[in-house]
Amino acid sequence: MDIDVLIEAEAWDALDLQAIAEKVAHAAFTELDLAPEGFSLSLLAADDARIATLNAEFRGKPTPTNVLSWPSEDRAAATPGAIPELPKADLSRPPVEVGDIALAYETCAREAEEGGKPLAHHVTHLILHGLLHCLGFDHENDPDAALMESLETRVLATLGVPDPY
Repeated sequence: MDIDVLIEAEAWDALDLQAIAEKVAHAAFTELDLAPEGFSLSLLAADDARIATLNAEFRGKPTPTNVLSWPSEDRAAATPGAIPELPKADLSRPPVEVGDIALAYETCAREAEEGGKPLAHHVTHLILHGLLHCLGFDHENDPDAALMESLETRVLATLGVPDPY
């Protein structure tokens, strides 16, 4: 998996986001029976102010949030609770771009502390969550949420992260 990590907020330097993102992506793509090396992803590690600006611009919500994602294309399933149209990679060609993810440091750190979780575990979950959105998974209705949350729980278990739900 080709992951481009851009760190805008120095507080993120306390975590090895590159290693976390690579482990998450490898585990997720393996669980979905996709070749991780056939895909690429961008990750922005920012502060709450930057995420609030992005959230206002793209979602009309001028507040920070823990994670934002921008899929490279719409892959949503036509039926609630169904697996989305997962991208196909040709290993003889450049990696398929699945999208972009952005994380807000202060919000992530606060949520981890409030939840009594290590920040690395919470960030692992949020990167996975954003990646799954980039792959077409969602949680807008109960069947989709059940599918996405069960997939998150399975992938996180392979990474030694407890069920966040």
